[in-house]
Amino acid sequence: MRLKNLSIGLFLSVILALVCGAIVFPVVWMVSSALKTPQELFSDTIVIIPRQPTLQNFVQAWRSYGIAHWFVNSAATSLGIMVGQVLTSLLAAYAFAAFEFRGRNALFMLFLGSMVVPFQVTMVPNYILVSRMKLLDTWWAVILPNLPNAFGVFLLRQHFLTFPRDLFDAAKLDGASSWTVLWRIVLPLAKASVAAITILFLLDAWNMYFWPLLVLKEPTARTIPIGLQQFIDYEMGHRWGPFMATATMASLPVLVAYALAQRQIVNAYITSGLKG
Repeated sequence: MRLKNLSIGLFLSVILALVCGAIVFPVVWMVSSALKTPQELFSDTIVIIPRQPTLQNFVQAWRSYGIAHWFVNSAATSLGIMVGQVLTSLLAAYAFAAFEFRGRNALFMLFLGSMVVPFQVTMVPNYILVSRMKLLDTWWAVILPNLPNAFGVFLLRQHFLTFPRDLFDAAKLDGASSWTVLWRIVLPLAKASVAAITILFLLDAWNMYFWPLLVLKEPTARTIPIGLQQFIDYEMGHRWGPFMATATMASLPVLVAYALAQRQIVNAYITSGLKG
């Protein structure tokens, strides 16, 4: 029996290693290609570790393309979307969890229903609205339509429901207002969940592609995902090196953010549960 369990464990470990390798390999190959010379990049042999590592691709990408503008635009829009989504999710989740009002559950289910509405359904109305507000080619065109997020409301609401109801009642008996309860009691207890959705919202906003592609036409207004398309507009050739270097620089912020907040994200899913 022990030998059988050992064999099963070894088999599962091999499968897990293969899956992890398949996931990690594209990232490793991207970084490796960014550090290769053009001659080595287009050689017939597959080499993971560059024989002559160089930073020339990073220098060429930074000097020849508007990467600085792309990074600024991505940072501004991502932070704006992240802050807006965290605030709206926090307030809405607190209202659904702490207040009793007629139609609360029906309204919450209706709110969750927005999660299954395809982006293509809201794309045209949002574009018309942004265009009439004369916000095209601005950060607000990307930020405003993405402020609400039903997933964040659901995650935080489920976490708030795990708090004892006596906690809210005791705070109200002491004369605390709803705002005081939220900022002084609920928020400190929900720091892990708030940190998790903050990172998730930031990652999602940083990688957003299609909507910024619609509303940002000027080259200086592009974000990183749209800017990467500029390399594909040509016949590539020797530009594969700068392309991989730009992709590496674009991936670093999200990889670092996820690595730092991985524990909070896992804890948020565990502690949120399915109550309610």
